[in-house]
Amino acid sequence: MMGIKRITIKDVAEAAGVSTQTVSRVANGRPDVAAETREHVQAIIEQLGYQPSKIARSLIRGQSFSLGVVSFGIGLYGPSLQLEGIQKAAVDAGYSLMLKILPDARVYDAEAILRDILSYHVDGILWAVPEIGQNRDWIQQALHNFSIPIVFLNVQPRPNLVTAVIDNKHGGYIATKHLIDQGRKNIGIITGPMEWWEARQRELGWREALTVNGRIVDESYITNGDWTPSSGERSIRMLLEWHPEMDAVFVCNDQMALGAMKVARQMGWQIPQNLAVVGYDNIPESPYFTPALTTVRQGITEMGRQGVQQLLALINNAEDTPASPVVLQPELIVRESSIS
Repeated sequence: MMGIKRITIKDVAEAAGVSTQTVSRVANGRPDVAAETREHVQAIIEQLGYQPSKIARSLIRGQSFSLGVVSFGIGLYGPSLQLEGIQKAAVDAGYSLMLKILPDARVYDAEAILRDILSYHVDGILWAVPEIGQNRDWIQQALHNFSIPIVFLNVQPRPNLVTAVIDNKHGGYIATKHLIDQGRKNIGIITGPMEWWEARQRELGWREALTVNGRIVDESYITNGDWTPSSGERSIRMLLEWHPEMDAVFVCNDQMALGAMKVARQMGWQIPQNLAVVGYDNIPESPYFTPALTTVRQGITEMGRQGVQQLLALINNAEDTPASPVVLQPELIVRESSIS
């Protein structure tokens, strides 16, 4: 069986009638090539199916053209979308990814993880692990030990860190304000686990919306879930037993909202007539809930893309690298579960 012949830069140069240096300039996007020559060489490259050597490119430029990504829970909706945005942006820029998935986002040796990734000679690192509890305290002390650029995704902004974040507080605010605008008087909340920064921010948005609109914040209207449908079931049962007068609830992710809506109906509440529900995330299934779920859409994929752009700007020492966080605004998607 014959093997597939690898097309070399010499093959392209001979076919195009130019030097290998000219082919290299065209393949690497160098500007010092006449337009007519560039077009001719590019046509030969496409005709022959030439693929420039990434190893050679790395040696020439002193870069590996690979990015390290540290993530967690990619089986979950948010992290998987985030990784999708990272991968697309990296591939579009000609970079490969070296992925490190943490089994536990609460306990890990961050410096050991970073040193392991550095052993692959990546050009930069995207840290996409959720900020849980105190798991990021290391960064203020350890960051100066690493000369490689690092960008953090959806974490609490800190001085001297480059971050891309979702405005989760605003997301909680618009969800709650929507319920207020629908005339709901007693609005509860099912939060995510409060050791998560995102969960705390969404609760702050709920509090702010109530306060700004002249409502009293009653702590007994708050229950804490863990992002799972079963925790939504437990939490809504407690809220409705404590507060049978409750006529609306902001649930801080769609999975918990699914469990909450199921139990509320079993307990005799009609949605949205007696109980309006707003979720968070806009998962693909949310339009197919019964009734269709009003929810908050995050730009999670875009956050991954923005993180890669920030990292590449740092790698290339671009002057326009953002000194302040890139903050993406969520959007309310109104469906049947909140409008009677």
